[in-house]
Amino acid sequence: MSGEKKTLWSGRFSEGASHSTLAFTSSLQDDSRLARYDVIGSLAHVRMLARQNVIGAKDAKDIEDGLKEILAQVEDRTLPIQQDLEDIHSNIEFILTDRIQDAGARLHTGRSRNDQVVTDVRMFLRDATLDTIEAIMMLEKGLMERAEAYRDVILPGFTHVQHAQPVTVGHWMMAHLQRLQRDAERFIDSYKRLNICPLGSAALAGTTYSIDRTYTAQLLGFEAPCANSIDGVSDRDFVAEYLFAAALTVVHLSSLCEELVYWSSPEFGFLEMADAYSTGSSIMPQKKNPDVAELTRGRAGAALGDLINIMVTMKGLPTAYNRDLQEDKPALFASYDRLIPCLRMTTSMITTMKLNSERMLQACREGFLNATDLADYLVVKGLPFRKAHEVVGAVVRHAIERKCRLEDLSLRELKGFCDLIEDDVFEVLPIERCVARRTSLGGTSPEVFPPQAERARSGLKAQAAFADRERKRIASAFSALLA
Repeated sequence: MSGEKKTLWSGRFSEGASHSTLAFTSSLQDDSRLARYDVIGSLAHVRMLARQNVIGAKDAKDIEDGLKEILAQVEDRTLPIQQDLEDIHSNIEFILTDRIQDAGARLHTGRSRNDQVVTDVRMFLRDATLDTIEAIMMLEKGLMERAEAYRDVILPGFTHVQHAQPVTVGHWMMAHLQRLQRDAERFIDSYKRLNICPLGSAALAGTTYSIDRTYTAQLLGFEAPCANSIDGVSDRDFVAEYLFAAALTVVHLSSLCEELVYWSSPEFGFLEMADAYSTGSSIMPQKKNPDVAELTRGRAGAALGDLINIMVTMKGLPTAYNRDLQEDKPALFASYDRLIPCLRMTTSMITTMKLNSERMLQACREGFLNATDLADYLVVKGLPFRKAHEVVGAVVRHAIERKCRLEDLSLRELKGFCDLIEDDVFEVLPIERCVARRTSLGGTSPEVFPPQAERARSGLKAQAAFADRERKRIASAFSALLA
């Protein structure tokens, strides 16, 4: 490369920055993954400049041809990146100018790295958001398939990690699916604020050139240009939104994995993880550890850290661009790179684990999970609920002393606590009946599972339609730009 300048801003300075300053301020290690988006953004910018007669047609063609050559090298990983340049944007501009000389030097007309970089990040994050939605959908589908397969299998429901009431495995899985659907909806909702184009905002004040920002936005598949140039270069709300949605998604995965970890222990014995998603011990030959679930749970902490990182950075900044904003990319990339594998591995665990239906049902017969049903029975007989609660509490205490279950007590014993109890109580107390009778909207009865499943399928269909539409729209815009 023949160019002598090693920074895009060296004209102001009588001597160059120290090597330590260049190393300290470099973002090349992080922003190299934006190279494709940077070239595509530049192609849109130069096409707009030519259309507006800001630069000549020949220069525009030379720039476009040069950028397409660079894009080919980016895609086959042969672009000759100089590590002593401070970022990928400088590298691309210097390579282009070195190859086509003065025409390349016209590329940056009417823009700044401030709007250039944030446009690249928005384009990256559009794809990352769609990747994330699709990964969530795969886990949703995995949960849905298993929920349907186990809609009749009974599992102890827990509160405070204590036996509470019986539910079905399908109902438990649908609870996790509901969380994930909200996660996907958050990403979809954030997308409309993300899909705004800041290119043309320049450094902060706009530009004196007669540019067409709406045209540039259309070329890049954005919904519209940003409304204010200062906000355009400094806005990182869209990064914070992704990090929040990602952190909450990983928190939901952590909650799911927490249950998988302790339910796979011998004390519970509710499930066994597939060998492919377990590991062993270096010293204890018998061990089968749920390490994939544990690591997913553990990585939730890092996801929360990325969110706090960007929020604290944003908190201390005045409007317009500040170099602190360079730190948005490490947190963003780390969060995305962490979340997608966590979603995929959790999907694999859920779809391959073996459930022990007999052990779960056996566990349901311990801990008086039918106590609330006995109280409800008394309410139907006319006893106020609070009094029924007190009566059943005394019955449970008696059963504990006798070391038996509620359904093992005789009618005579039960009537000793309340005269309202009759023979029909034994139709209420079986665990299977406790589950079957909970037919209220959103309840655990298999009878009301189909409407829940149908709503979940509708949500999945809407998510898929959104992701497919946006994929096609972006691909169409980029194809036209690269033609």
